[in-house]
This record gives sequence, structure tokens and C-alpha cells, in this order.
Amino acid sequence: MRGFGILVLLVVMLGLAGCGNSKFRRYNGPEVTQVQVHKTERKMYLFHHDRVLKSYDIALGFAPQGHKQFEGDGKTPEGTYYISHKNPNSNYHLSLGISYPNPNDIAFAESQGKSPGGEIFIHGGPNGRISQRDWTFGCVALTDKQVEVVYSMVKPGTPIVILP
Repeated sequence: MRGFGILVLLVVMLGLAGCGNSKFRRYNGPEVTQVQVHKTERKMYLFHHDRVLKSYDIALGFAPQGHKQFEGDGKTPEGTYYISHKNPNSNYHLSLGISYPNPNDIAFAESQGKSPGGEIFIHGGPNGRISQRDWTFGCVALTDKQVEVVYSMVKPGTPIVILP
């Protein structure tokens, strides 16, 4: 009977140890009221009003200079958008949707006979090795551990300002 009790205790302890490895963290601090991406600096800032709560080094699209205009151009959008949704089943660990394209983005691309593209996210890293600094198709990339924190802090509807 004593051996069975020890076995149960070990199973419970292993189960609890696994709980700490969840990619879903909790955040109880000040509300994130805005996300800012500074493309030239390769930095992302989480703000509570005028106070920076967190800052991160980021990777961008593979052709980062300029505003995203067309599908496949490798650019990260510039302008004011909002966090559209959370994706817990992302191919890149976790991700937060960015509301690109907006009506102006769509109208411009269509006037050129092209698609504006879409599916722009803040997300974690790829499963494989990265061979260059800016590697996404237009997204904002963090490490997996960083995106876990950002995912816990930022709510859908939060404005995101992406600056050159």
C-alpha cells in the first residue's frame, strides 16, 4: 500500500510540474493601451497610456523598408491598425492578428490590379533555423517565450501603431 501512495504522489508531482510549461501565461498588471512597432529600430513597445511596460527586439518581413502594399512583397505594414484576434493554434507558437489590410490598403492594391495580402501577425519563432534577421512574410516576430508574455498582456481591440 505504501508503494502505491508513493506512485500516486509521483504522478501528481509530474502532472503539476508540467503545468508550469504552459504557453498560456497570466497577466495581472496595467492594461496595455497601445502597441508600437518601430521598424527601423527593430523594436516593439507595449504601453500603458504614456508609460512603456515592456520592449522587445523584433524581426520583420524579409523586405522591411516601406509600407506593405501587395501580397508577397515581404513588407511589414505601416500605419495604425488594431489587434484583431488571438490565435492559440498558430504555426508560430502563438500569434496576435493585426487588422491589415484596412479599406485604404485594399483600395490601393485593387487600383493596381493586385491583392493587398493579409494574415499579418505578431508571432513567435519558426520551427526551423533562421538564417537572416528579417525573415517573415510581413509579420512582427518575437521569440516563443516573448510572444507568450505579449499574448497574455495584449487584448483584441488594442491599437497597434507601426512606424517606419
